[in-house]
Amino acid sequence: MSKERARRREVREREAAVVAAARAAEAERRERRVARRRVVASWVPRRRTRPTGILAERRRRQNGATLALLVALNVLVWVFFPDWSTRAMVLFVSLLAAPVLHAMLFRR
Repeated sequence: MSKERARRREVREREAAVVAAARAAEAERRERRVARRRVVASWVPRRRTRPTGILAERRRRQNGATLALLVALNVLVWVFFPDWSTRAMVLFVSLLAAPVLHAMLFRR
């Protein structure tokens, strides 16, 4: 009877060793994956949170309004003027004039 118990214990220990080896291999793979992610994440700049508050909200709204006006202007030019030179010129001028337009619309 004791030989039978010893054989069963040996089988249990062998199975436990196999399970422990699989668990260790999985833990090692997980550690390598985490290390790889850490290295790749160090190359990418961290995402900054958007500033909150009344002033930040007002600035976002003003920038959005300026951008909306410039996009609307460029869409109108794109629709009504078929030649590419006019489209390119208006796009270029609107990019250069954006800060001036913003300053004229939203004086501080």
